[in-house]
Amino acid sequence: MKKIAIYGKGGIGKSTTTANLSAAIAGKGLNVMQVGCDPKADSTKTLLGGKKIPTVLEQVRQKGADVTLDDIVFSGYMGVACVEAGGPPPGVGCAGRGIIAAFGKLEELDAYGVWKPDLVFYDVLGDVVCGGFAMPIREGYAEHLFVVTSGEMMSLFAAGNIISAVENFGKRGYANCSGIILNARGVEGEDELVAKFAEENVTPVVRKIPRDGAVQEAESLGKTVVEAFPESPMAGVYGELADRILEIVA
Repeated sequence: MKKIAIYGKGGIGKSTTTANLSAAIAGKGLNVMQVGCDPKADSTKTLLGGKKIPTVLEQVRQKGADVTLDDIVFSGYMGVACVEAGGPPPGVGCAGRGIIAAFGKLEELDAYGVWKPDLVFYDVLGDVVCGGFAMPIREGYAEHLFVVTSGEMMSLFAAGNIISAVENFGKRGYANCSGIILNARGVEGEDELVAKFAEENVTPVVRKIPRDGAVQEAESLGKTVVEAFPESPMAGVYGELADRILEIVA
């Protein structure tokens, strides 16, 4: 079982990227689990027909020790096992607590043993790499980490912080930063900006994801591009990205 964390600034498209990767890899016959680690709890929505699922934190609050695996893991497109960590109400408590609770509950209920995923994606908010948000790095949950960024300055700033955190924890034998995914936003000189950033951080650009209206159109249908438009050029892009990631983590 390979465990991979996908980090990126909020709104940069990491959840869209992760869901399409899950769909593409599941389509190759592998068992995939996707764990949303963002308080918005919408990471897996396009794998579930546009529906949001109960979060681990919600279920723990409501059911306590009576929570079962069926309460927190749901089967999505191509059998992808979908989990949302969730978070506290706005302005109350630590947002990273949902991640800590989710990881603990998944292990307690033997989720990996029951669902038997070949690959697990953790979709993690990367604006602040501390507390619960750093768990996939510092606790050794993920073996590989990929950063989604555009050429926008704030996105690159967040990506730099993430890579720095990985380097710090990497000294202890935790996750390695295995690559950058460029989610294009049409910024002037974007390819060059991200290529320079990648060179400075000694981290390769795995693939560029071009801007394409098919992404928004698929999401309006509550689906990934891979499911909604399987023959489209964008589905091909995600398929190529999936192949590249599988090659890197093999």
